[in-house]
Amino acid sequence: MKITLSLVLKTVYCSHPFLYVLVSVLVFSLFWTFFNVLDQLLFFSPVLFFYVPEDAAVGFMLTNVIAFLLGIVVSMNVYVIRNSRLKLDKSLFSGSLIGIASGVCASCSSIGFLIISAFGGAGIVATGFLTNYQIPLRLVSIFIVVWALYSVSNRIDRGCNLNDSSVNGKAK
Repeated sequence: MKITLSLVLKTVYCSHPFLYVLVSVLVFSLFWTFFNVLDQLLFFSPVLFFYVPEDAAVGFMLTNVIAFLLGIVVSMNVYVIRNSRLKLDKSLFSGSLIGIASGVCASCSSIGFLIISAFGGAGIVATGFLTNYQIPLRLVSIFIVVWALYSVSNRIDRGCNLNDSSVNGKAK
């Protein structure tokens, strides 16, 4: 019997509500601030200022979705770490790390321009690519983070399922 995502979320957030909600809120806040500073929507100097122009509204909404999903994925990974009796392997964080990297990469356009421009002609091509395809890159990163959410929920689901053969074997 498969457990749905809502039941997995209920399992995670009801097991130790304060910890997992705190982790989710902290990760969301960290990435929301990071993305908005990199996209030049949030400024801290000389005064705290936040402004979303019309042409940046779609990108702002997509980075909010990415930050929200990253908060959930990281708190679910914390749950897996705390409740896993198995040794941690590299597949535990692969989806989350790829999702985080893709979200950051698609959002790093303003600093990316500065770094990439140091490479001359190749920097111009890369800068043009990031400028033209920023929204599709963010959509791809949302897909990757959703995949990470799916993979961690499957890991939690496998820990909750009983082995059907052992149940059927004892019933005979």
